[in-house]
Amino acid sequence: MGKLTDKAVQSAQPREKQYGISDGDSLSLIVRPTGAKLWWFRYRFAGKAKTLSIGVYPVVSLREARDKVFEAKKKLTNNIDPSAEKLAVRAALTEKKEEQAKNEASFFEFVARDWFEKHSKSLKWEENHASKILGRLENDIFPWLGKRPIAEITAQELLGVIRKIESRGALETAHRALSECGRVFRYAVASGLAGRDPSGDLKGALPPYRKDKHFAAVTDLKDVGALLRDIEGYSGTHVVRAAFALSPRVFLRPGELRKLEWEWIDFDSALVTIPPTAHKTGKRTQAPHLVPLSQQAIQILKEIQPLTGSNKLVFPSERDKNRPMSDNAVRSAMRRLGWTGDEMTPHGFRALASTILDNLGYKQEWIERQLAHDEHNKVKAAYKRDLHLMYMPERKKMMQEWSDYLDKLRDGAQIIQLKSGH
Repeated sequence: MGKLTDKAVQSAQPREKQYGISDGDSLSLIVRPTGAKLWWFRYRFAGKAKTLSIGVYPVVSLREARDKVFEAKKKLTNNIDPSAEKLAVRAALTEKKEEQAKNEASFFEFVARDWFEKHSKSLKWEENHASKILGRLENDIFPWLGKRPIAEITAQELLGVIRKIESRGALETAHRALSECGRVFRYAVASGLAGRDPSGDLKGALPPYRKDKHFAAVTDLKDVGALLRDIEGYSGTHVVRAAFALSPRVFLRPGELRKLEWEWIDFDSALVTIPPTAHKTGKRTQAPHLVPLSQQAIQILKEIQPLTGSNKLVFPSERDKNRPMSDNAVRSAMRRLGWTGDEMTPHGFRALASTILDNLGYKQEWIERQLAHDEHNKVKAAYKRDLHLMYMPERKKMMQEWSDYLDKLRDGAQIIQLKSGH
């Protein structure tokens, strides 16, 4: 029986220097100046004095400490050094953990999350876009491939998982998930964790989910509202953000928008005049194209005027103020917000406006003239030398009502009729 009691161990107080209280049988309670209490077992092995740490009180009680000493003495009788054994066990556990961590680092989920972390930051993905990608991986891929070594995943195994998505009718999601898996595999190849990208073998394995040949454009009112809310929440550069916000409100072709010049804008008359040689790339026209500006469009332009108003271009390139911004700038902004090229393109804003305005009852001639579509009847066009001035009062009214309509969609309105007097 030892000398210590539970009460004595509990009431032992720290001193200026570390001290020990013997329990007998080579077991001691060590009290540190910090108040920490440790169990030490002192013994000799192969002629050398050694100390074995038994544990920390109160995690290890007095009774448990005595039991551990008893077990240590049994090892000594069998010529086993308990301290050396403890170190060996610890080393084995460390090695096992390192091996486990190494194996987990080769799992598809680990690699995919690493890829996502690096690319979402370096490419500055919008939260909406990033959450959609991660959500597809977590919901549709990780449950089946997450714990598989990425180097061992075959094309057939990947296809089996993608087919699960397709089978529930989510063909578009299946295409996106397959594309994202391919990006993860290529990242693994570049990182030396896989030999090849098996997704490349699955080209054509899924049926296409969009067959139209026109520029993709959302026209469902709920989707349009969601797109407008995403545009308003876009946090990119001021120049791209303004171009993005203006795109659905002016019906300009993407090339016309990004090459827009300040001298073409007349705020007093709320009008943009696109010169004959500039309003359609590669074609000379006989008349300028007049674009009525809504109050919302004017506000967007005035907000960016302090930033680029001293330049010739409204939307200059970040690298060269004398050149227009990249033709991919608005497209990239869409991608960062999660809108793929199969859903919406910069050119699609024109199709969006044309389709919805037609459905709302606006005259086709007003819409076509505002889109600056060529007059296909050359004889008819010859008598319309003032084609750019046609329907101007109606077009001005239509453009303001269109911007107001977009605002209501953005704010969550359900169905809005604008047919009065059209």
